[in-house]
Amino acid sequence: MSEPQLSIRSSKARDLAHALSRRTGQPINRLVELALERYDQELRADNTRYPMDAVWDLAAEDLAKIAPGTTSNHDEFYDENGLPI
Repeated sequence: MSEPQLSIRSSKARDLAHALSRRTGQPINRLVELALERYDQELRADNTRYPMDAVWDLAAEDLAKIAPGTTSNHDEFYDENGLPI
């Protein structure tokens, strides 16, 4: 099985990654992981709200209201051909 890959088509990113790799001795994939983790931490620490945050908040609220064992199966509303009863 092939390993996951990330392809970034930016000469600036490539040059920075290679320069940092030479300076630190870290492999490029580790440098990318560290950079993304740091950026994620910064965003989480930032109190700025983004429009999508409101959507995720609403989804979490609704998910908490769903009773255990609830499904989205509505087979009782359809006949054996998939037509509404």
